[in-house]
Amino acid sequence: MLGIALAIAEAFTATLLIIFFAVGAFAAAGAAALGAPFLVQAIVFALASGVSVAALRPIILRHAKSALETGDTPFGIEAMEGSHGMVVEEVDGEHGMIKLEGELWQARSFDGTEKYLPGERVRVVKVHGATAIVWRDDLPDI
Repeated sequence: MLGIALAIAEAFTATLLIIFFAVGAFAAAGAAALGAPFLVQAIVFALASGVSVAALRPIILRHAKSALETGDTPFGIEAMEGSHGMVVEEVDGEHGMIKLEGELWQARSFDGTEKYLPGERVRVVKVHGATAIVWRDDLPDI
């Protein structure tokens, strides 16, 4: 039961640490199912958690890097960063709407003080969830 709770808790964090304790809890549950005493279950939990952290976390973190860090071609939301958009509804620090690659996106200005009027071109600096953070498109295409 603890293993399931820890696995669910990991889904709500970005630490990639709790999941390894879930692995230890599942290993301890396996030891308990085989009739191991509590002390052996505790040792199995500690060893399985420690080994999984030491062996798997570096591998997972190495593969979790962004495309910019690895030099790969970005895709998905990462590919949208740097894209051009057209303001559809006035964009300021709190609300706005742009057309980006044929789709409408909620948008906010990057610094929160700038306002962009309908028809202006903007460039996506970052994407937070379903909101594009934009800046005036005064940069040349790369």
